[in-house]
Amino acid sequence: MDTWELNPHSVTPAAKVLARCVASGTMSQKELDDVPREPEIFSSLLLQTEHMNKIKQEIDQVKLDLDLLILEKNSADVTHSYHLCQRFASLQRFTSHLQEVLREQTSLRQRLMKPLCQQNLPIQANLHRYVVTLMAMVVEFIETLEMKIKMVNSIPTTDESVNNLSNGMTQLLAQVTEVESLTKQVLQQSRNPKAMSS
Repeated sequence: MDTWELNPHSVTPAAKVLARCVASGTMSQKELDDVPREPEIFSSLLLQTEHMNKIKQEIDQVKLDLDLLILEKNSADVTHSYHLCQRFASLQRFTSHLQEVLREQTSLRQRLMKPLCQQNLPIQANLHRYVVTLMAMVVEFIETLEMKIKMVNSIPTTDESVNNLSNGMTQLLAQVTEVESLTKQVLQQSRNPKAMSS
């Protein structure tokens, strides 16, 4: 009896097709029996490819996890509670300073409206002579700087010089051409004195 027809209720459609192929003579029972029954009926290359694909998926997953860890490490200074506490403390100091400024708004406004003249710089007495020397050096530096800036601004740029030179060459060539034509006319008239008299 055929092995495919032992239990008619558990026969799969593929088994029915194979039984018909054996009945019609397209396939022999020996060829059908030679088909391996174990689950690894595919080629070893296909199994290796499937194994390589699984390894590649695992590598991609590990890379993704590594990228996430690197991103978390790079953003740790923003999201870590220690750094957030420091920034919160500095923000509190800044807001308290602003509150003090708002409280002292009228006195600050009065101080800013005072003229700056008739006020002395709080400098220690032993440093006064150095301040005088320094102020003289600052004035000299500013005068020298202004003079050098004027000199630099008065120097024409290279592009302007090249343009002026090319314009001058063009005008000179035009005048040379005009002089040559006038010279030819004068020479022709001097050779033909009759033309001059007429």
